[in-house]
Amino acid sequence: MALKTKEQYIDSIRDLAHRVFIQGEKTSSVVDHPIARPPAMAMAETYARAEDERSAALFTAQSPITGETVNRFTHIQTGVGDLIDKIRMLREMGRGTACCFQRCAGLDCMNTLYAISYETDEAYGTDYHNRFRDFLKHVQANDLVPAACMTDSKGDRSLPPSRQPDKDQYLRVVERKKGGIVVRGAKLHITGGVNSHEVIVVPTRALREDDSDYAVAFAVPADTKGITFIYGRQPSDTRRLEVDGPDIGNLYYGGCEAMVVFNDVFVPEDRVFLNGEYPMAGKLVELFAAHHRASYGGCKVGVGDVLIGATMGVAEAHGTETAAHVKDKIAEMIHLNETLHSGALAAAGKGYATPSGAYAVDPLLANVCKLNITRFPFEIARLAQDIAGGLLVTMPSLGDRENPDIGPYVKKYLMGREGAESDRRARLLRLIENITMGTGAVSYLTESIHGAGSPQAQKIMITRLSDMETAKSCAYRICGIK
Repeated sequence: MALKTKEQYIDSIRDLAHRVFIQGEKTSSVVDHPIARPPAMAMAETYARAEDERSAALFTAQSPITGETVNRFTHIQTGVGDLIDKIRMLREMGRGTACCFQRCAGLDCMNTLYAISYETDEAYGTDYHNRFRDFLKHVQANDLVPAACMTDSKGDRSLPPSRQPDKDQYLRVVERKKGGIVVRGAKLHITGGVNSHEVIVVPTRALREDDSDYAVAFAVPADTKGITFIYGRQPSDTRRLEVDGPDIGNLYYGGCEAMVVFNDVFVPEDRVFLNGEYPMAGKLVELFAAHHRASYGGCKVGVGDVLIGATMGVAEAHGTETAAHVKDKIAEMIHLNETLHSGALAAAGKGYATPSGAYAVDPLLANVCKLNITRFPFEIARLAQDIAGGLLVTMPSLGDRENPDIGPYVKKYLMGREGAESDRRARLLRLIENITMGTGAVSYLTESIHGAGSPQAQKIMITRLSDMETAKSCAYRICGIK
């Protein structure tokens, strides 16, 4: 079975015996918990699109590993066309869910490890690439979701991993034994971790020789003994506990993150892809960062499409859509959104082949794209709130309409222009609230800053990758300086 259906995916997570805690309580089924279900449904859409004949061409690909048709979220990109199609697919998913659908980090991590395991073998004579190919065959054959686990808790950030007072602040190998290794530590902000079948762990930073125990990469099933998922809180997440959740805004989908704790977890040797080769950690982090930073020019742009659409709908309900200042603001929102998409497509269009044969995006343009994403969604959100008006944060609950005493007042005084009933206006306002301030803001705004690295990380890479010497020589020649 190379492709799962949406229903098969949901059942597979329901049957997964992983250890998940939500608000201090252990849950028996992530997909049936009112807070965790919307993110699971967002992930499930990646399966639905692959089985829908209208979108299957974009959401599936022919695997260079098995030759079979696979979900593009498990695909190794082997050309510029693949890189571009990934960005297009991510935008469509953002449009369809208006949230983080959680599967692209694992995709980018797999493409990174495919390349880095090959280069590690070339440098050290190891056999990591064959191991990783076997793991990838398993993922593709069963259409699995692997969660990318990169960010460590970091402790004292002025100190490297090996000099931390608490050595577990970075995930590390605590024992090497026959048949495998034992690891301990935690990974934070893990997108879609509770909705994933496997977890892939990689280093979070460049490492030195003293840090060799922290230079570890591996994959294990999410229900492996010793792994615990602690679900992250989000603004307004308890609105999902309300009957029918009328005020949640996004009625169907959501994103999620988790702290993933590894308490002396045994990793079989055939699932280990890096084990002490510390010089490769920095290369791995930079390649993953490039892949993932370009990805944001797909998914965040898709969410931006929904936000722009909701804002235009509210303007029409208000009767202000033809006002010059509103038209100007909508145009600016579109301009900013398409600029983000352009950066991602440019990074993909200048992609290159790694020694493994897998393709990577242009790292300079990927970092430029992501640096813009740390800024532009905030301006798009500001303009959306500007057009929406103060009712965005003072509106009564949609549930108040059902009260016989006050319901008629709510319906009457939330009316917009003639023909724009109060329910339509209120639902659009709630959606804008969700994306710019509620659970949706986690993936659209905060994640835009810190996901795939903070703004300073992009500036460091942009400075490092820019060819300033050539730029200076051009300037010197043109103004006559030898």
